[in-house]
Amino acid sequence: MPHLLQIQGLRTNFESDRGVAKAVDCVDLAIDEGQTLGLVGESGCGKSVLALSILRLISPPGRVSGGSILFEGRDLLQLPERHMRSVRGNRIGLIFQEPASALNPVLSVGFQVAEVLMIHRGLARREAMQRAIELFRVVSIPEPERRVREYAHQLSGGLQQRVMIAIALACSPSLLIADEATTALDVTIQAQILDLLRRLRKEYRLALLLISHDLGVIAEMADRVAVMYAGKIVEEAPVRELFRSPRHPYTAGLLRSIPTRDDTGESPRRLHAIQGNVPDLTQLPPGCAFHPRCPDVMDHCRTRGPSLDNGPGGTRVACFKYE
Repeated sequence: MPHLLQIQGLRTNFESDRGVAKAVDCVDLAIDEGQTLGLVGESGCGKSVLALSILRLISPPGRVSGGSILFEGRDLLQLPERHMRSVRGNRIGLIFQEPASALNPVLSVGFQVAEVLMIHRGLARREAMQRAIELFRVVSIPEPERRVREYAHQLSGGLQQRVMIAIALACSPSLLIADEATTALDVTIQAQILDLLRRLRKEYRLALLLISHDLGVIAEMADRVAVMYAGKIVEEAPVRELFRSPRHPYTAGLLRSIPTRDDTGESPRRLHAIQGNVPDLTQLPPGCAFHPRCPDVMDHCRTRGPSLDNGPGGTRVACFKYE
């Protein structure tokens, strides 16, 4: 059975006076119907650029320079722009990290949901507003008849994010991309949003691309996890397998940096930070991009890059340790 979304050899570059930044560098990924794929990595590794590349929302000086994005049997990179507009917000929904900046401050939040339905479904304004009220109920916004008339500044951060989810769900998409959707929320509201996403995924048979640097969120929500570093996927595995026995040194370093309690539950274990910083994408080191920070570095890591090879149990890893 074909994948709902299959990305092959995707490359997205940004050109500047300092050189070409390979923000997404030959990425291969696939998501099936009803599946949640977690995408993790430090800030600046290319996660959000990958999400925007899928929707062809990269602005100059950036551009998608190669590869394919097969979605529901069509290569999105080959579609005319007018056809691509029927995919965005219709077949693929996007939840942004900062709802306060994503929502239009001069339009009511209800109209912003209704507008999607008027554009993609051809509904009249009255019918679209009624549907917006129903969607507010779906995403558990209290008093939806009143809330649809309010503006973004009148809502809390949690309610703003629920409005964003309602907009993303308006046309019953088959794929939902959540880009750091809970990062700006406090822990209690974050848990509520994750519960909502989990329920909606089950009810709507949504496929979900969940982008986060929070490994706790990924452990709770994802079926599979892809780890991104310097524009490349360095490891992919089922979520339990990846957390139980990470193979790439970068993945292992990320997991060691999670705050945990000791066996008595009294005090947190000492955190093990990954040495160094994410490299400048315009000046990547030769060989494996992670080698300057890697505790297991070997001589050939400094001169040539590893390929992303298949391993046992549906895993993939790009590391010479496993060749």
